[in-house]
Amino acid sequence: MISRIDLRGDILPEGGALRDLLPRAEFDVEAALEKVRPICEDVHHRGTAALIEYARKFDGVELSQVRVPAQALATALEQLDPAVRAALEESIRRARIVHRNQRRTEHTTQVVPGGTVTEKWVPVERVGLYAPGGRSVYPSSVVMNVVPAQEAGVESIALASPPQVEFDGLPHPTILAACALLGVDEVYAAGGAQAVAMFAYGTEECAPANMVTGPGNIWVAAAKRYFTGKIGIDTEAGPTEIAVLADSTADPVHVAADLISQAEHDPLAAAVLVTDSEELAAAVEKELEPQVAATKHIEDRIKPALAGKQSAIVLVDTLEDGLKVVDAYGAEHLEIQTADAAAWAARVRNAGAIFVGPWAPVSLGDYCAGSNHVLPTGGCACHSSGLSVQSFLRGIHIVDYSRDALAEVAHHVVTLAEAEDLPAHGAALKARFEWKVPGQ
Repeated sequence: MISRIDLRGDILPEGGALRDLLPRAEFDVEAALEKVRPICEDVHHRGTAALIEYARKFDGVELSQVRVPAQALATALEQLDPAVRAALEESIRRARIVHRNQRRTEHTTQVVPGGTVTEKWVPVERVGLYAPGGRSVYPSSVVMNVVPAQEAGVESIALASPPQVEFDGLPHPTILAACALLGVDEVYAAGGAQAVAMFAYGTEECAPANMVTGPGNIWVAAAKRYFTGKIGIDTEAGPTEIAVLADSTADPVHVAADLISQAEHDPLAAAVLVTDSEELAAAVEKELEPQVAATKHIEDRIKPALAGKQSAIVLVDTLEDGLKVVDAYGAEHLEIQTADAAAWAARVRNAGAIFVGPWAPVSLGDYCAGSNHVLPTGGCACHSSGLSVQSFLRGIHIVDYSRDALAEVAHHVVTLAEAEDLPAHGAALKARFEWKVPGQ
C-alpha cells in the first residue's frame, strides 16, 4: 500500500541531492500555465459573460449572475446544522486569538539626532480569497483566509468558491454560512483560474483586488503564477503533504491514522513517515490496511495517494538523520512523534507548521488549533511561510531628517553616489547646501 525508501547505512547527501531521494508529487504548474492563459485573458475581455460560460463548461451550471445574493448567505446561515455552526464559531474564535497577536505596531528609530526612520504597517486595500469546492467542501479555508485578512485591517474582502450543480449554481451552503458568520457579504460563484482572473482584472460585478490568497487545484496555482507581479499572491499551493518524524515510542495507530487523514484529500496527496525504527515502520504498514478499509474515499483518493510516488516510509539510521531528511523535505505539515518531541521540534528549520507530540495531530491544525492551515507545499517551506496577518500587510518606511542631520551625512551620500557613477544622486544633495567637501 505504501513504498519504502531505505536511507540507512550511508552518509546522507546534502541539499538538493537529499531532496532528490525523497518522494514528491508531480505538479507541473508551468504546463498548466499555457492552458489557463486564454481563460484568464477571456475573463479580462468579456468579464461576467466569460465567467458564466466557464461555469457552464467546467461546473455544469447555468448562472444569471456570478455574485451570490445576500439572501442566499442569510439562508445558508439559518439552515446551518447547529453543531457545525458551533464548531465553526469555535474555529473562528481560536483563529482570532492567534492572528490578533500577529499584528505589528509602528516603530520609530532615531538614527541620529534629527534623523528618524519609522516603519508603519499598512494593510492592502482589497483582497480576493479563494475557497476550494471540488472533491470536498472547505468552510475551514474560509476561516483561515478571512480571519487574518480581517485582523490585518483589510477593508474590502471578497471570496470566490466554485458553483455547485446540487445547489443551483451557488457555492456549497456551508461555505456561504461560514462567510455569513465572518461578516463577508461579497461572495462569488466562480472557481478555478477564472476566479483568480476575476479578482486580478475585475468584472462588471467584481472590483479588481490587490491580492489573491487561498488554496486550490493546479489551475488556481497556474493562474496565480500568471498574475504574479500584477497582484500579490500567498503561494502556489500544490497537493497537500504530511511528514511524520517518529521513533520507537510513537503509536503506530496514531501514525497510520494521521497519514490516512492527509491521503483522503486527493490522489496526489503526500503521506511520508521518516523513522529510525524498523519495528515502527512494520507496525504502521500493518495498521494502514484495516484503517483504510474502515474509512471513506478509499479507491478514488486514499489508496492512490498512499501508493503514489509522493508517499513513502523513509528509514534512517538515527533521528539526527531523520531531522536532516524532514528539513530537506520541507513538509507542509510536519508531525514530531518522538521521545522529547518538543526538543526535536525546536530544531526543525523547514516546515509549514509543526505539530508536537501525540496530542497535536494535523487535523487539529486544519480546524481548531488557532493556527493557519494555508501553508507552503512542494518544499516551499524552506523559503516561504503560511498565511498570516503579515501576508496582508505592507511595511512602509517613513524617512524624516532635519537640515543638520542631512548635512552631517551628505558627504557620505555624495561619495557613494559617485562610486556608483550616479552623479545626479549626489547633485540632489549638493543643491541643498553651499557645497563644500568636508575637511577642505
